[in-house]
Amino acid sequence: MKFQCSLYGELALSQEPDSDSDSSNHRLVQTLYDALSSRDVATVHTIVAADLEWWFHGPPTHQFLMRRLTGEKNDESFVFRPQTVCSVGPVVLVEGCDPAKEISWVHAWTVTDGIVTQVREYFNTSLTVTRLGNSTTKSKISKPTAEITSYRCPSVWESSNRVGKSVPGLVLAI
Repeated sequence: MKFQCSLYGELALSQEPDSDSDSSNHRLVQTLYDALSSRDVATVHTIVAADLEWWFHGPPTHQFLMRRLTGEKNDESFVFRPQTVCSVGPVVLVEGCDPAKEISWVHAWTVTDGIVTQVREYFNTSLTVTRLGNSTTKSKISKPTAEITSYRCPSVWESSNRVGKSVPGLVLAI
């Protein structure tokens, strides 16, 4: 599995991306955070699909991103400051925290044809990302009409939980 990770703005871990689209996705999401922090609504609208699929795990009071994207509430008290950005195929993982508020967050953005089409948002949650794939070894159990194949789920990324408290853990399979 090849992927590209960086500290926000600087390369921290570099392996060759799977394709130019991985690098493009990585840059697109970094541009999105720049636009969110500068309140550049026009840029956000060009990057994010109008029918964005959003999934949230965390306390309802921590739905800062949705409020920012919908304009529901102009909440200046929470600022998304990405600390790491990692591209794994069409998924771009972004992690940050606010130690003063004891909040850690992870966003998993899905980019399709240069547009963000989905975001999975996790607050105060430990996240492990795995990639589903066929195993190279076959199961010893077989049936005459069908072959059973075993699957492996290697971990390709884990959040760092920078707030230092016990949080629930989830696995995101991509």
